[in-house]
Amino acid sequence: MNAKYNSRKGRKLQKLVAEKILKTFRHLKKSDVHVAGTGVNGPDLVLSRIAKRLIPYQFECKAQNRLKTVWQWKRQSEKNTNLDGVVVMKSNGKKPLVVIDMDLFFDLIK
Repeated sequence: MNAKYNSRKGRKLQKLVAEKILKTFRHLKKSDVHVAGTGVNGPDLVLSRIAKRLIPYQFECKAQNRLKTVWQWKRQSEKNTNLDGVVVMKSNGKKPLVVIDMDLFFDLIK
């Protein structure tokens, strides 16, 4: 993969998350959620002061195929059920992480 393609893929995901925030919190304006520039240090989405009060999270967006195992775990968590799948994962010396569907995440925080 060339760097330009990877950058475009990541930018597309950042825009998707920004749009989801604006759809979930309809009273926010486009100026409240900015997609950070390519290569800029810090969060991938820059939230206004008002947006930060509503959404006290910092977003880092990753669009990579190296995460295949996580997707397998997510699929396994949803197998043979009508419930939302949740993956809890941990690495040695690290705090556990929870992986849920993006739509579920935004439903939980609105």
